[in-house]
Amino acid sequence: MANLNKVMLIGRLTRDPEIKEFSNGGKVANIGFAVNKRKKNMQTGQWEEVPVWLDLKAFSSEKGRKLADFAQSYLKKGSSVFVEGHLVLEEWTDKKTGDKRNKLVINVDDFQFVGSKGDGGGSSKPAASTSDDLEEVPF
Repeated sequence: MANLNKVMLIGRLTRDPEIKEFSNGGKVANIGFAVNKRKKNMQTGQWEEVPVWLDLKAFSSEKGRKLADFAQSYLKKGSSVFVEGHLVLEEWTDKKTGDKRNKLVINVDDFQFVGSKGDGGGSSKPAASTSDDLEEVPF
């Protein structure tokens, strides 16, 4: 049976990317991200936007893509971006309790700015296409 592990999201950064550098020259950007889910409030009958909080990781390597460098240079809290990635289950042992822990994280395969410069899209570069709705920045 075939498998597919692909995530596509449009949302906003909830904090500035946190960069960690490795001794081999690589980097990882840990990124807080939120997307909204529409939900009907049963008491008021109104539709509400409920945030879904996610953790993203973007990597840079000496010979590969430079996604962490891109995040460090161009993304900031509030940036609206389209993210393509895949799910990864991180597992570790809690140092204090010894309990096994895990969480799902999205490893980023690609970024694109969403929105124009004037709406807080987080870009200082001109749009790469004729549309103000989607901006691709090469890296």
